[in-house]
Amino acid sequence: MLKICEKIQPVDKSIGNEVRAYLDTLTKPIGSLGMVEELAIQLGEITSSRFPTVSPPGVIVFAADHGVAGEGVSAYPQEVTVQMVHNFLNGGAAINVLAKQIEAKLDIVDIGVAGEIVREGLISRKVRYGTGNFLKEDAMSPDEALEAIQVGMDVANDMIQRGAKCLLLGEMGIGNTTSSSAILSVLLGENNLERIVGTGTGISVQQIKHKQQVIKQAIENRHPDPGDPLDILAKLGGLEIAGMIGAIFAAAEKRTPILIDGFISTVAAVLAVEMCQPIKGYLIIGHQSKEIGHRRALELLKKRPMLDLELRLGEGSGAALAYPIVEASVRILKDMATFSSAGVSESTIS
Repeated sequence: MLKICEKIQPVDKSIGNEVRAYLDTLTKPIGSLGMVEELAIQLGEITSSRFPTVSPPGVIVFAADHGVAGEGVSAYPQEVTVQMVHNFLNGGAAINVLAKQIEAKLDIVDIGVAGEIVREGLISRKVRYGTGNFLKEDAMSPDEALEAIQVGMDVANDMIQRGAKCLLLGEMGIGNTTSSSAILSVLLGENNLERIVGTGTGISVQQIKHKQQVIKQAIENRHPDPGDPLDILAKLGGLEIAGMIGAIFAAAEKRTPILIDGFISTVAAVLAVEMCQPIKGYLIIGHQSKEIGHRRALELLKKRPMLDLELRLGEGSGAALAYPIVEASVRILKDMATFSSAGVSESTIS
């Protein structure tokens, strides 16, 4: 992990300045496309290209189970993780529909599902059969966390080698909002869990209070080091969260844009940035989740989301919905006429 951090370079600000200057020559008032222009500039910085390419996109969904699900923190039983992996492979989930719409490559990765799945089309890289219940024991060992990060790197590198020009990250795992909320609480030093813990899969007010108590007690039991992201990940994290961290590392090392989904993937992104600061410049936030902790996670990254559709599904669904805006930003760069080429008079205001 540390070796790849040494390979990740900061984004190319000089190219970003060139893209900004070119955008100002296009047939529109300067800055009138707002965040779409800022996105085009960021894509130039990420790819070190004045005319970046983001198509085809590649979606990676990491699936894993959480031992803490046994504490009744979710509206659904743990068996749903296995069932949803089968649904992904059958093409019946939201991310299947959305990936098809944007003509994305789609990989489903079993990085830690508690049950055995043998299916054609599944990438089986199981590190272990779900994490430990972090109320009672560490979620995983540091070595297992590093192994899961490596799996994420391997899968992302393979996706990029197959031609993906932009990675969209998603996850599936009953209990993963509990894990993400616990991680975020430690990173923020936030003891008021009402400001972090949301409804997740749609639990009741009473269940939310129970979930908050489980997280509070687990943090007291595990004593994660706020200054050590790997320690936090190993003690409170999920294997799918670790996998997304690895995918983020690999994409940044390959100067490939990373389109982040919602709460879970944003927490993975925060941990990745804590491990390797230059990664921040490669992250694009697809949407604002309805999960209350997501806003706090975005504050840590100092990033703005493109969409706010009150989503809380996961799977990479919000990233897939946001992708057309990413593609639009590079098409503006490549296809829009300049004032000069179109014979249109420029503004006389300087």
